[in-house]
Amino acid sequence: MKTEEIMRAIAEHIICTAKELPPGQEKKLTDAVIKADRIFVYGAGRSGLVARAFAMRLVQLGLTSYVVGETVTPSLGKKDLLILVSGSGETSIVLNIAKAAQPLGTRIGAITSYPNSSLGRIADIIVCIKGKAKVEIEKDHLKHQIEGVHSSLTPLGTLFEDTSMVFLDGVVGRLMIQLGKSEVDMKKRHATV
Repeated sequence: MKTEEIMRAIAEHIICTAKELPPGQEKKLTDAVIKADRIFVYGAGRSGLVARAFAMRLVQLGLTSYVVGETVTPSLGKKDLLILVSGSGETSIVLNIAKAAQPLGTRIGAITSYPNSSLGRIADIIVCIKGKAKVEIEKDHLKHQIEGVHSSLTPLGTLFEDTSMVFLDGVVGRLMIQLGKSEVDMKKRHATV
């Protein structure tokens, strides 16, 4: 299979997921971002890279955003929003962060493929992004190769991560409109060093 065919398959997954997003999920998340004093984000592994990219865009929009675990990240408070990205909704470090935030009164947003997961049950706002998460990965890859059963060409959480990234970029686009920000405004806050 050619790279462009794989890219098209990923793009088609993103388009199908966008069409199937339950109404109101994106608006609830966007409204919570606007109302929050500060937005904290976290995800493990590649989901963490998606969360970091979103935090960067929030800062460029003029919002106060932090990545949980960084040395300059302050403590959470009641008027803050914590957005956690986890395909499975069962990643232990993500769950530990959510559980630590709960008693503080911090609103919790979850981006996950499994709204009924442990993370989904904790979250105040859930955005369901379809994608193959780690819980669906074949247990014995070598055995499947020998049998001629091939793994997906989008390994591990690729579909979830790619779709989450595009979804959060869509949230940034909506925030630009709601906050009256332009690309020129964002460029002023773009990193220079």
